This record gives sequence, structure tokens and C-alpha cells, in this order.
Amino acid sequence: MKFEPLFNPYPSQRMTTYGRKGMVATSQPLAAQAGLDILKKGGNAVDAAIATAACLTVVEPNSNSIGGDTFAIVWSEGKLHGLNASGPSPAAISLEQVKAEGLERIPTYGMVPVTVPGTPAAWAALSERFGRLPLTEVLQPAIDYAEQGFPVSPTIAKYWADGFKNIGNLQHELYGPWFDTFAPDGRAPAAGEIWRSEGHARTLRSIAETKAESFYRGELADKIDRHFREKGGYLRKEDLAAYAPEWVEPIHVNYKGYEVWEIPPNGQGLIALIALNILKGFDFAAKDLVDTYHKQIEAVKLAFVDGLKYITDPRRMSVSAEQLLSEAYADERRALIGEQALVPEPGEPPKGGTVYLAAADGEGNMVSFIQSHAGDFGAGVVIPGTGICMQNRGTGFSLNPDHPNVLEPGKKTFHTIIPGFLTRNGVPVGPFGVMCGSIQPQAHVQILLNTIEFGLNPQAALDAPRWRWLRDKVIEVEPQFPDYLAQALARKGHTVQRALDSGMFGRGQIIFRDPESGVLAGGTEPRADGEVAAW
Repeated sequence: MKFEPLFNPYPSQRMTTYGRKGMVATSQPLAAQAGLDILKKGGNAVDAAIATAACLTVVEPNSNSIGGDTFAIVWSEGKLHGLNASGPSPAAISLEQVKAEGLERIPTYGMVPVTVPGTPAAWAALSERFGRLPLTEVLQPAIDYAEQGFPVSPTIAKYWADGFKNIGNLQHELYGPWFDTFAPDGRAPAAGEIWRSEGHARTLRSIAETKAESFYRGELADKIDRHFREKGGYLRKEDLAAYAPEWVEPIHVNYKGYEVWEIPPNGQGLIALIALNILKGFDFAAKDLVDTYHKQIEAVKLAFVDGLKYITDPRRMSVSAEQLLSEAYADERRALIGEQALVPEPGEPPKGGTVYLAAADGEGNMVSFIQSHAGDFGAGVVIPGTGICMQNRGTGFSLNPDHPNVLEPGKKTFHTIIPGFLTRNGVPVGPFGVMCGSIQPQAHVQILLNTIEFGLNPQAALDAPRWRWLRDKVIEVEPQFPDYLAQALARKGHTVQRALDSGMFGRGQIIFRDPESGVLAGGTEPRADGEVAAW
């Protein structure tokens, strides 16, 4: 039967999904089902999250990979735990060397933007601390999909084709292993076609059997080191051996009775918290009013310019998260919001291509989990025979020596991927998150206001049309964003652009838990191939 998988001319409706014993929500159905299978085998929410994440490196390879980074927030043992598994720049790289290559900015593709991957270490650390099943069992579904193949889903096929075109335009032998792995027939696979990667399966099996030791100090580390030496890159096995993920304390603000939690810098979750800290001083009469959108946009703009100025490796930040989240600073920034759109400027605080998944089990454990290799297909650098596509997270660095986020050896860059978590009076409500670059903190703000202010269920909170701030007074709205609101925002001085599709407005998931019954309610992104798998 012939049909166009991306041609959907009629609006459709998804219902909030309910379950009691367990739930996994993510952007690809096969990965969500793999996580649910692990729950049914006796695993907990952390096991399910790892299984889902590993599957996503296979079934959604344009968005994430074994060679990327990971952040997670885990509710277990009656409290929240944060994991920052982002990697630093190589020890051998420097601002001077990169400029000597004639570069004025970090390129999107190639060896220069590659940083140390944190994802395999994240899987191992989460499994060791919270998991119930052995890592070999948890990674088996991903190994099976890589070895036996799977039918590519529609949205992923679209972005896979974009990646094929972008990397193909580079016309460089460095990207030969990428084409061998991701376009073995000389093209990107179409929706419904089977793709497999035996090298990817071998790599996952090695990571599972060694608890990621092979990636950082064994055979895989040797292969990565050899490839970077042969191709003139900076990453070395010493960088891999020195790496370990960091357990961190999540940071939060109280928004009208709810605690909103994010991972502290170097991630951009702080931007969402700054915006919410500003917005909590306003009263909103209704959702679909121009004043509601105007205030959200203005708060996000002010938060974003602060984030872009101050967020970097926390060891290099000139101000702290606490200073940026102080009540006095929120009051000062809130006072700048008037009736007309402003061009945001950073303030002076008082001195002193990603996948997202949510998982929960019947015991009350919950996980907010996000992993990425930055742009679609990362740096385009694939380690031959392994399926490992290296991230281009280094594109976040500045080459301006006066910028806080300037490139330095062994430094973590400003990071876009952010998991979120919601509690109320110390009781877990649940994980939420949205993937896709700079939309992430903006979408966090939008779905939280949809939920807390306007009482939307998890699915409706994700379905609602989105906007995103681009620069100065420029915002972009989705195709389905109401025209009367777009026109009203323009009258308030916003430069409004309408997107042709929803590709850059994020793909998110939510799981909320009823504290009395333990019933789980989940929503998944209509902008993706997503699924909420429930038990």
C-alpha cells in the first residue's frame, strides 16, 4: 500500500494516557515500548529510562548518539538527585590553535567541535546507583534493534534526509564513515524502511558488559583515539579516561505553590527558572489573551540574554545561580516589562538535533532524562565500525577571549539540554521536558504555565501552539498559532514570523503522578512520532 507518511491534512486528537504500574513517554514508539518491557521484567523507572535512552541512539540517530551528552533528574528514596553527564573540551584544544586554523567561530561539523561524550558514563552511573537489573539486560533491546534492524518512523526519516543532504554537501572524506553507517545504500532510509547497524550493536554490547569502561578506558577508547589522531582531531583517550559524570543538587524556584526543578549550570535550565521567577509576580486572567503571551515573551527574552551572558562551566561563571534567581533581581527585571516589546539587554545581578524521555514506575520512582549530540547527527564524525557518532557540543563555545563561555581546554560549554521536574510541597508531581536547542527553556515556561496557571492536562499542555523568541523583538510562531493573537502581538511591537512547520518548536513529554492513588498521567508531543507506553 502506497501513502505519504508525513501528509496529515486533518487535525487529530490525542488523549492523556493513564497507567498505574509504570509509564514511559518519549519521541519514538519502539523506544518507549522497550522501556515498558524493562518495567514488566522487574526493572524500575531508572532501568526503563536507560533502556529507552539506549534505544533512542538506534531508532532516532539524527537526534542523539552514544557519542553525546546526558542530563537526568531522578526522584528516588524520597528526594531528587541530579546528574550532569556533559563532557568538557579536549585537553589538547585551545583558543590559539583553533584561530590558527583560520576559524572565526566553531564550525558545525568536523573534528573541532567534538567534546568528551558523557552518555555512556551516565547510563553506567544511573544503573550503578539506582538500577535494579544488570546493564546487560537493560541495553539488550537497543542491541536487538541495532543488530536486527527496525522500520524508520516518519518524523525521523525527514530529519535523517536533512542530515544526509547537509553532510553530503561537505564533500570531504572525513565523513565517509558517516555515510557507511547511516546511508549504506547511498541515501537516507525512507519512512518504513529497515535500517540496521551491526557496529552500533557491538558497541552497545561492549558498553553493557564493561559498564562503559570500554568506552573510556578500553577498546572503544582506543578506536576513538586512533581515529582522532589519524584525522587531525584533538580528542584523546586520556580525555576519555579522565572523565566522570557529576552528581549535582538540582536548583529550583517556587512558582505559585509548585517547585520547578532544573539542573544547575552549565545547562540552560537556569533560563527557565529566571523567567518563571519574573512571571510569578503577574496575575494572568486567561490563557489566550495577548497580555498573557506578551508577558511570557518579555520574561523569556530577559532571562535568555542573562543566560547567554553568564552561563558557562560553573567554575568560570562570574555570578551564581542564586544571584540570578534572587527575589530582588526578579523584581528589577519584572519592572522592565511594559506594554510594548523591548529589545532585551543583560542585567547586573546583585553580587554575592536532542531526545527527551520521562519514566515512572509503580513504586514512585520517576526520571526526567535528556540526551543529545547537539546538532542533527552531531559533528558528522563517526568512528569506523562502531556506530558512534560524535557530538558537536563545542559549537557552544565562543572564540571571543572576553566572553565567559570562551573556548578553553578541559572546559564545559553552555549546554542546551535540560530535564525538568515538578514538585508541590516536597511531593513529586513528575518529570517534564522538551528537546530542540533554544526552544527548551522557552517551552518549559509555556507548558508549565499551561499546566499551573490554566489547568491543562499533560497532553493539552503539550498540544498548545507555541512561540519562540529568536532575537531582539523577533518571535516565531507555529503554523497553528491563532492569527488574532499574532496580530495583537505585532501591535505591541513584536516582529512576528510564522513558521511553515513545527520542526523547531520542540518535542516534549510529561508524566504526572497523583499522590493519593499513584495513578500516572502522561502526554507526548504531537510534533514527533512519540508514544506514551503505559502499564
